[in-house]
Amino acid sequence: MKKLITCLLLGALSQSTWALDNADQQRLSGIQQRWAQIQYQLPAAQRTAAFEQLAGQASAFTRERQSLAEAWIWSGIVTSSWAGAQGGLGALSKAKQAKVDLEKALALDPNALQGSAYTSLAALYDRVPGWPIGFGDADTAEHLLKQALQLNPNGIDSLYFWGDHLYRQKRYAEAKQALQQALLAAPRPGREIADSGRRKDIEALLLDVNQKLN
Repeated sequence: MKKLITCLLLGALSQSTWALDNADQQRLSGIQQRWAQIQYQLPAAQRTAAFEQLAGQASAFTRERQSLAEAWIWSGIVTSSWAGAQGGLGALSKAKQAKVDLEKALALDPNALQGSAYTSLAALYDRVPGWPIGFGDADTAEHLLKQALQLNPNGIDSLYFWGDHLYRQKRYAEAKQALQQALLAAPRPGREIADSGRRKDIEALLLDVNQKLN
């Protein structure tokens, strides 16, 4: 599972919901900001250890706020990113734990962070090997992404991962359309690092898509 979840996982939206009080929002924002710094600013060799440390913080958030879907979403995102940074079959257990966290978030509130749990879980299904090694499944990923897009049709992450999924399915013209739309997504206040990094991800994937189309 080399490069299990490269560029994973998405900067789920930073807007607070009714479930988040000020302390929760500050804690969530801190995890989001640190995730973006690790993912997009640290050298690759330093990311595994940094994500491991952040995963501890995210896990503590879920223990202390067990009914908060947003905490479970970001625990899943950070653990997925840790798996992606580590790579190899040893990362599979982390991917499975991320799946559990994201499923917990969906059980609590599927609308939290505009459906980011759907997007994050879909990314896992797209990237983890399928049976008998892992739980990866492209059809499940597509189903989850369509649910994510219903909740957040113009989000940079939902559109990026939809485009990435279409690329993996060799649906290149559709992928190009989704990725171009993703580049038009509105900026997210407080998520400047994540937005900048995600746009670079999109542009790199678009280069591949265009090569396939030409």
